[in-house]
Amino acid sequence: MSRGIDNHNPGNIDYNPVNKWLGQLPHDKNIEPRFCRFKSVEYGIRALFKLLMNYQSNPKLQLHSVRKIINRYAPPIENNTEIYIQFVAEKIGVSADATISTQDQNVLFALAEGIIQMENGEQPYSVETFRKAFELL
Repeated sequence: MSRGIDNHNPGNIDYNPVNKWLGQLPHDKNIEPRFCRFKSVEYGIRALFKLLMNYQSNPKLQLHSVRKIINRYAPPIENNTEIYIQFVAEKIGVSADATISTQDQNVLFALAEGIIQMENGEQPYSVETFRKAFELL
């Protein structure tokens, strides 16, 4: 299994002491130096949903396309961002620069699925798991 799946953080969200995610386990640098850990995958997916929704609702960000979202989420200094962008856009069924809304549950789920696949090399979670995570919002 991958680190994100092991940590119940399939989006590989970086730990930041400012963020107090619902269901987040205490940070322990000896267990996981960089990423958050969650008590269940539903909480990890919930955090990913919240982060993606915040990318659009935060007046300072206003990230309304796959390209803008992924450039922030998976910057080129760490990733092959263009491949990541194209994969996620295809998963959603839009062009990379099309306006999308994370308020649309189908778009949010497809966006998260694409990110999870890119971050872990697999996307093992059912729609039911995504629905349970969404209910935690």
